[in-house]
Amino acid sequence: QVQLVESGGGLVQAGDSLRLSCAASGRAFVTYAMGWFRQAPGKEREFVASISGGGASTYYADSVKGRFTISRDNAKNTVYLQMNSLKPEDTAVYYCAAKTRTGNSDSPGSYDYWGQGTQVTVSS
Repeated sequence: QVQLVESGGGLVQAGDSLRLSCAASGRAFVTYAMGWFRQAPGKEREFVASISGGGASTYYADSVKGRFTISRDNAKNTVYLQMNSLKPEDTAVYYCAAKTRTGNSDSPGSYDYWGQGTQVTVSS
């Protein structure tokens, strides 16, 4: 069982930055690929970014490429999402997720464990 707890969300203005954190329980964190997803009101949950267990491979949605950076600190069992140049369309609840098995890293169905989410609101 893996428990995930996100933090770092908030209300910011367009152009500002935020860093989200996701702390994971368990001793096998380094074996899990991790992902960030987001869900805006009335919309489906969408992929934002993912990172491999060792951190060498990352993957981003086109909408955030060049603005967001995913990273992880396996010594702290934590994954981060640095969000720069935020836009109003980035407003959503952001979720981190752990993937313990094979599957597409951009598909929510590939992930086994989810956090409770943290709200990010970007005003224009």
